[in-house]
Amino acid sequence: MNNIENKLKKQLKSKKTIVFVLIDSENVDINTSIDLAQNSENAGASAILVGGSSIIDQLEMIKLVQELKNNISLPIILFPGNITGVIPGADAILFSSLLNSENPYFISKAQALAAPAILKFNLEPLSTAYIIIGSGTTAEFVGSAKGIPFEKHKLAASYALAAKFFGMKFVYLEAGSRAHNSVTPEMVKTVRKAFDGFLIVGGGINNHITAKNLSDAGADILVIGTLLEQKNNLKMLKKIIQYIQ
Repeated sequence: MNNIENKLKKQLKSKKTIVFVLIDSENVDINTSIDLAQNSENAGASAILVGGSSIIDQLEMIKLVQELKNNISLPIILFPGNITGVIPGADAILFSSLLNSENPYFISKAQALAAPAILKFNLEPLSTAYIIIGSGTTAEFVGSAKGIPFEKHKLAASYALAAKFFGMKFVYLEAGSRAHNSVTPEMVKTVRKAFDGFLIVGGGINNHITAKNLSDAGADILVIGTLLEQKNNLKMLKKIIQYIQ
């Protein structure tokens, strides 16, 4: 049941930091998504995340996951913003609790409603504390979150420590899709001291320098999405992967 988690652990024994490429089925059509996934695999990405903050068309998302499975060998991990993002066919799911949401629905209720489907679809749940950093993003709005200011490093670490005490294996620091700023290396360093599980950082990572600084600060996994959606900048993806391993 821990197949994907174990694969990630194995990769991180030989690599300093790995990359997940995020594909939002609402922003990218299926053919473009397949090309992006294949190119990401060739560039050295470790997994494909499928999802986003608001999933409208489940049938389209199911079709996308099926096509991805037919065309690449990378693990497909669901990254749902709500229970509508829980679909069959993927390998695993970021089973996330949005810890700094002000709506209990996103902390535990959505998870309870989704759990039977996750079991039925045989998805490996990767227990994740999802923490929104900064403000003004879709994830913050949809999840009714109160974003942690970028300079409040110890506050982010407190949430990560709570996640550790809850028994969560992953912490995801999210600056948001199309974020103007990324999570700071100083925040990553502080959170790293409090949390010894998988540390994921996403949002605003659009160049190799930012990626390397986050890797050096202690990030295990970097999520790259908008960079590739907007520019299909595969050369930069390759450069990012080169600099963090």
